[in-house]
Amino acid sequence: MTQKRVQVIGGGLAGTEAAWQIAQAGIPVTLWEMRPVKTSPAHHSAELAELVCSNSFGAMASDRAAGLLHEELRHFNSIIISTADKHSVPAGGALAVDRAVFSSELTETLANHPLIELNRGEITEIPRDGVVVLTTGPLTTPTLAEDLQRFTGMEYLSFFDAASPIIIGESINQEVAFLASRYDKGEAAYLNCPFNKEQYLHFWQELSQAEQAELKDFERETAKFFEGCLPIEELAQRGEDTMRYGPLKPVGLFDSRLGDFRSPENKDKRPYAVVQLRQEDKAGQLWNMVGFQTNLRWGEQKRVFRLIPGLENAEFVRMGVMHRNTFINSPQLLNPTLQFKTRKTLFAAGQLVGTEGYTAAAAGGCLAGINAARLVLGQELVTIPPTTMMGALFEFISSAEPKSFQPMPPNFGIIPPLPTRIRNKRERYGKYRDRALADLDSWQREFLSPSLSVVN
Repeated sequence: MTQKRVQVIGGGLAGTEAAWQIAQAGIPVTLWEMRPVKTSPAHHSAELAELVCSNSFGAMASDRAAGLLHEELRHFNSIIISTADKHSVPAGGALAVDRAVFSSELTETLANHPLIELNRGEITEIPRDGVVVLTTGPLTTPTLAEDLQRFTGMEYLSFFDAASPIIIGESINQEVAFLASRYDKGEAAYLNCPFNKEQYLHFWQELSQAEQAELKDFERETAKFFEGCLPIEELAQRGEDTMRYGPLKPVGLFDSRLGDFRSPENKDKRPYAVVQLRQEDKAGQLWNMVGFQTNLRWGEQKRVFRLIPGLENAEFVRMGVMHRNTFINSPQLLNPTLQFKTRKTLFAAGQLVGTEGYTAAAAGGCLAGINAARLVLGQELVTIPPTTMMGALFEFISSAEPKSFQPMPPNFGIIPPLPTRIRNKRERYGKYRDRALADLDSWQREFLSPSLSVVN
């Protein structure tokens, strides 16, 4: 392929990082950002990489999921992380930044880069020619979302996202939870957490009274259309038994360790209500709380959901969320290179592909930018080792079950297990880190040219 200018659509964290990586490879790039020509309901400035929620990139320690992702991005000379490091502010163990200075410097750096052309204006359809990187995020404009919908053939893209929490399998008490399908039909694909009546009534009362997060004005307008996808706390508030006739229905579920469910003497052993957990990944390391979409504050989710039998010590890798979102069904549409399967010159990154969090958005922009540049240069596209946090994220979003795909933040639950099980969580995460960084170093020496890899 002859050298051409790459177009990056969207000037958030992913788009800023993608444009930077492409330019660093010596490829001219046009970065499109609609603000200030067209505003969004969440942004307050026209700066690139504006942080619209918190000013924190998560834990700094490299034995934490976010911190490991920071460290991996430093290996790629990430402009997002290097600028965050430069303008960090005290925040305990988190990497937090002076957000105004952070975004201002990134805008100035990219606008003055000799290979980057910063254009202001709305893009209403995917450019049909050349190499393109889509990084328009959760607030993709309706016109562009419609064009993306036509291109992908998806029924919908933009909707009010009501997602259930995801739990690390090792933290589930499987002496309490049992594997079974309803009426023993088909493969036993669900872990079931059984309540007796007393446990259920206590859980119902606490859930009914738990504190909810406040929705933004533009999200409140969208939320009213989702009667068919109600938060679990709303069901609880509608009556004592509403959940028992809905997502917590116990009919046909029985712990085979207690004997034959058809036996009359086991009638009193049948659960009063059941929370079902569905396997989220191929390895069974992550489990989704079925029907538990929620708008509770995160602290409340941990407090109340740990009242569920078997989840007393649950480790959550993603809390339940409800917010306006736009993301594609990446397992159906993308390769782990972040390249669309049906159009090799089109890439996507950021929250649009179903990763969550600032650092994950930058990581997606980094890989999409590297691969867009390699495509222009006629080089083989790369995937990052799945033992790294970056590689695990992109492996997950490109291989998860399409029917139940939901956005995923960085977490150790998606990384392949260690050869030997380590019970101590801090020690286990440290071993994950050591393996990830060693594998990343080896991979960079083998696959990346000097212009795209860090010199340690």
